[in-house]
Amino acid sequence: MIFRQRLATMAPHRETVLTIGVFDGVHRGHCHLLARLIERAMPSHVPTVITFTNHPATVLRPDFKLNYINTPEQKVRLLHQQGIELVIPLDFTTELSQIDAKEFITVVSQTLQMKGLIIGPDFAMGKDRQGNSEYLREMGLSLGFWVETVDSLILEGAPVRSRRVREAIGAGDVATSAQLLGRNFSLKGNVVRGDQRGRELGFPTANINVTADIMLPGDGIYATWAIVEGKRYAAATSIGIRPTFGLTERLVEVYILDFDADIYGNTIGVEFVKKLRDQETFDNIEALVKQIHLDVSDTRSVLASHQAESQATDGGTGNG
Repeated sequence: MIFRQRLATMAPHRETVLTIGVFDGVHRGHCHLLARLIERAMPSHVPTVITFTNHPATVLRPDFKLNYINTPEQKVRLLHQQGIELVIPLDFTTELSQIDAKEFITVVSQTLQMKGLIIGPDFAMGKDRQGNSEYLREMGLSLGFWVETVDSLILEGAPVRSRRVREAIGAGDVATSAQLLGRNFSLKGNVVRGDQRGRELGFPTANINVTADIMLPGDGIYATWAIVEGKRYAAATSIGIRPTFGLTERLVEVYILDFDADIYGNTIGVEFVKKLRDQETFDNIEALVKQIHLDVSDTRSVLASHQAESQATDGGTGNG
């Protein structure tokens, strides 16, 4: 069975305290739980996360479609940044969905030398979600591990969940998504050749090819940071179909301010700071160009304020 092999391959030589879940976004609610995991694990156990690379609902309900906040690779990196020593990504497959809670937790417990399990208040695992907190505590008595339930983190009167983050991003409310994530929402993708319309207008843009199942902010113009070869540049980013030109393909176009290097084929990141305006249709090219100049000016102002706030927050290091 693939998941057994995966766990055995990555099993550490020390006992573990772990948690299990999708962890899409690695948002502040997740970080709240992970902090408790690390607290309970250290110093003698390995803080461990088993994370599903895809949402179980995409397997259990074939009609269920989901746009993810992070790629699997980004998620693993973010989990490590939170202090998780061992991250085990698992594909949630039809085969895995048929394994009952007893078998799954037994394999996990024995293979990873699990001594503690940290879960959220609504956690359930295994076929038909049999493995709730009460069931897992009973299993722990025979298998030799304890279970602790961590309450949800409440922000603005509601639990911080991945769905809330997706809703904010989809609405273009990147300020709220940043509050929920604990950082600005970001995308990463390859720079591909477009139709050169931006260059013809005097604003050459980098067209970003983003994986189809990744969240995109709602259509509009955003003040953003572009990350190119590890350096951060101010940028104005457009998401939408460019109605002024009668087009229908949804694009991510990044105009990097004061930048003229050839980056076709490069992978760059885009960090969203603030939505400037909705997408608009202009009567003529002159009106569009005038608005783009205003967008660039607004972008400079927003990002200057963002940088100043970041420096004040982190003691002047400027790391944002």
